[in-house]
Amino acid sequence: MSIEKTESALTNKKKEYWVGFDLGGTKMLAAVYDADFKLLGKKRKPTKGHEGSDAGVERVLGVIIKALEAAEVSTDQIAGIGIGAPGPLDVIDGVVLDTPNLGWKDVPIRKELQKEFGCPAVLMNDVDAGVYGEFRFGSAKNARCVIGLFPGTGIGGGCVIDGEIFRGSRLSCFEIGHMRVVPDGPRCGCGRRGCLEAVASRLTISSHAAAAAYRGQAPYLKEEIGTDVSNIKSGALAASIKAGDKTVEGIVRAAARHLGTAAGSLVNLLNPDVIVLGGGLVEALPDLYSDVVVAAARKRAMACYQDTFKVKVASLGDYASVQGAAAWARHTLETKKV
Repeated sequence: MSIEKTESALTNKKKEYWVGFDLGGTKMLAAVYDADFKLLGKKRKPTKGHEGSDAGVERVLGVIIKALEAAEVSTDQIAGIGIGAPGPLDVIDGVVLDTPNLGWKDVPIRKELQKEFGCPAVLMNDVDAGVYGEFRFGSAKNARCVIGLFPGTGIGGGCVIDGEIFRGSRLSCFEIGHMRVVPDGPRCGCGRRGCLEAVASRLTISSHAAAAAYRGQAPYLKEEIGTDVSNIKSGALAASIKAGDKTVEGIVRAAARHLGTAAGSLVNLLNPDVIVLGGGLVEALPDLYSDVVVAAARKRAMACYQDTFKVKVASLGDYASVQGAAAWARHTLETKKV
């Protein structure tokens, strides 16, 4: 082999590092992977969305730089970056269009990443990234059709079919949190009534649990956590149920049934092999969510579909989105989809 070819081979090898990034409403996480998607380094920081998009973009760039330092990888060794962000997004131009929980509007994040690191970047919905991560490396590995449901502050959904993320021609989609499940139900943050998010999100559950505690129906929660909704997170709900607050358990089960009913409708539509449940609530209460969602989904699904799918709890935790984003970046760049 000539010196030129040897140098070229070494250069190509050095470029086989992939960065995944998860941009959340409360935290951001960057991770660096080798060609086999072995984790080499990571960095996490609070998002601080209230500081605005300019400061936010600088934090994104800084967190990636710190993750690269932890991995001992230089910027000229990056083959590509995948970033998962809350929608709605323009995934073609790589623009965060309007993300209320971040306060970002029309932010060209892909352009900023490519300018800073000199490599291709791919923008995707954060839940799509998590579902793709579970499809490639986790609970739904190698399934033909995967639906992901992630109840949290809101409710995110995603779908992978034949190895490709289901999305619109230009925008991210699969906004299951805004499927109508209760006619004339409570008003959702999107302005419409009866959305799944309005009856089954962690924010809704926490609000009802706070009211129960205030009325004396959840003594453990009132004594240990209080009635401030901002303090009633997934772990607090799990602890309350474990301590015997039956009213809180009923609230969570009702929300999980709504999620399962929506899942059953999706079974009728897409006939998935696997439904993956993820997010903080599911991590805190995996058995409760799995059992209730399975029962409700099978009740809602047509008879011919009732035994065709499995419900599994996500196995990658926080790293589903970052690993999925990195892997999707590689997939889209190597298949020339961007």
